[in-house]
Amino acid sequence: MSIHKTEVLVLRKWDFRETSLIVNFFSRDFGKMSGLLKGIRKEPAKFASTLESFSHNDIVFYKKINSALHLVSQCDIRDNFAPVRQNISKIGVASLMMELIDEVMPLEDKNEEVFDLATTCLKELVITDNPDKIMTIFKIKMLAFSGFKPHFDSCVICASRINGHSKFSFVFGGLLCASCYHKDLKSRTIFRGTVASILHIERNDFRSNLNLGMNPQIKKELNIILNAFLTFHLEKELKSQKVINKLDNFVPALSGGQI
Repeated sequence: MSIHKTEVLVLRKWDFRETSLIVNFFSRDFGKMSGLLKGIRKEPAKFASTLESFSHNDIVFYKKINSALHLVSQCDIRDNFAPVRQNISKIGVASLMMELIDEVMPLEDKNEEVFDLATTCLKELVITDNPDKIMTIFKIKMLAFSGFKPHFDSCVICASRINGHSKFSFVFGGLLCASCYHKDLKSRTIFRGTVASILHIERNDFRSNLNLGMNPQIKKELNIILNAFLTFHLEKELKSQKVINKLDNFVPALSGGQI
């Protein structure tokens, strides 16, 4: 076994036997990985972190050659993002980010762009009054960085440039031009402003995207398209998204403003 040190975000954790934990991390240097923390439930003082979901930590671990479960010997907290944990809508967004990473990213496939995006979004969640915008930016850029993104640059079938009206196909994962509508009769019409907003977020940095404005109609369609795309291709709805949807239904003003 070789020993390594890396930065990680905690994606999720569960009990292992009577005293230990298994944790899914997303690391800067190794991508998504699973770690075993022996004895942490019996002697939590052995580790300098409580390993709460979406916390930012440094870990030291022994990398096993023939196993995807590695032995974590040290874990030190960098940032617990405490202000996020005091706001239910922000908790929902942070939890969705971690769940999406866990579902989309393959094991031990390094992706520093996704790691930096996630830590940047968590830091912004601490100070923002509009967590919905952070969630939207994260979904679009994370899908782009991971290679999982929908195709919005041209027709996904014939690759022709789209001028004027288009439809979005969940089956093919992208836009259809008028000549290709018949390829998917369940495709849905999409506003040009929605396509322009997605392309803007994909092509610009995080700070520039924070200044992007959208009218309520575009914002609503954008959320519908992204959520339906994820549900179709993951073959399930994210648990965190279900919670966010329920909160939005019960508390209409929860998001605190327009994106």
